Amino acid sequence: MERQDPASAKWWQLAFGVLCMAMIANLQYGWTLFVDPIDAKFQWGRTAIQFAFTVFVATETWLVPVEAWFVDRYGPRLVVCFGGVMIALSWFLNAHADSLVVLYAAAVIGGIGAGSVYGTCVGNALKWFPHRRGLAAGATAAGFGAGAAVTVIPIANMIRDSGYQDAFLTFGLGQGAIVVALSFLLRKPSLAAAVQRKTVRLPQTRVDRTPREVVRTPVFWLMYAIFVMVASGGLMAAAQIAPIAHDFKVADVPVSLFGLQMAALTFAISLDRIFDGFGRPFFGFVSDHLGRENTMFIAFSIAALAIVTLLTYGTQPLVFVFATAVYFGVFGEIYSLFPATCGDTFGSKFATTNAGLLYTAKGTASFLVPIASVISARYGWSAVFAIIVGLNVVAAILALFVLKPLRLRLLSEEPTSVPVVAARPIQAA
Repeated sequence: MERQDPASAKWWQLAFGVLCMAMIANLQYGWTLFVDPIDAKFQWGRTAIQFAFTVFVATETWLVPVEAWFVDRYGPRLVVCFGGVMIALSWFLNAHADSLVVLYAAAVIGGIGAGSVYGTCVGNALKWFPHRRGLAAGATAAGFGAGAAVTVIPIANMIRDSGYQDAFLTFGLGQGAIVVALSFLLRKPSLAAAVQRKTVRLPQTRVDRTPREVVRTPVFWLMYAIFVMVASGGLMAAAQIAPIAHDFKVADVPVSLFGLQMAALTFAISLDRIFDGFGRPFFGFVSDHLGRENTMFIAFSIAALAIVTLLTYGTQPLVFVFATAVYFGVFGEIYSLFPATCGDTFGSKFATTNAGLLYTAKGTASFLVPIASVISARYGWSAVFAIIVGLNVVAAILALFVLKPLRLRLLSEEPTSVPVVAARPIQAA
């Protein structure tokens, strides 16, 4: 007979997942701090160095379905432990990289490690919280969004005082060790709770679709396309925020805010992580009540307005700090809304793998990041910002007026005889 989990178990699992996510945040959001120091030492050029970021994001996302396959069958512990080892090794190699080949190899290893942790923790949250998928996915993704907020200043200070190699080594080994320790506390729920429609306002599936079935649906590919549109703009901004600040000549300008004073770039990155981290569970919670596509429309529209503000007034340090914070606050919601929408549409049983398939859209979007450097060099940042605005506007329209009715039609075509209340036992890890 399957044992019943205590009521507090899901909250502990959520907390462990959030902490794991926080430990991998710097691999993406702290990267921008290292670009110029690496370039100053080796003169490889921003574009060549930023290609490592593209490689990292691609491997982080495209291998998630493979890693998720192991999670759905063997539980989260082994995969997250493996991920912790890989992220430590990645930054260890970054600290000693004396060629682009080594830098790119470290990016591959870091991507595999981060993807193992990310896909596992988000998928595990979807299984523990079938009735609050938006909030659970958002809270978990918030660890990834906000995790860099508490470390970006220490990393920046260490880069300044001791060099970027020491920062890579110290934080890489520390983050990896914490992930390995936390991995032994993670597990699947003992019972997969069914969706009780009387307590859930959102349209949700009656069946659990396998990954093979999922990729045959037009809904999945439309979600994928929208994800690529929004993620590409966010990744461009995340990777290029330091170069943008330097080109706008605001990077080192002191900014006083909330009783604190620091350089505009450091302040912006710290505030960006806080807004990003808060935005993920906030919009996830909103989507649990307002609807997934309705929330997407609101968030994508705000993102477009934030970029217009940055383009128009970004040379003012205070505006630069606030505009980037607002943008990342609404950009991060894709990492809560899309996994939640995926779970609503395709079910809980294969939630980790299905969400992992959708998450590969981030890897596809990453290949547009180096293009931003090329476009900015030839046409200026205004052209890059115009592209980001256009992508968000199109994504907002598609989400509300195409994805929403298409997904409702898919759910309405499901057989009505499939039970939706009884719990299903699954293997505990």
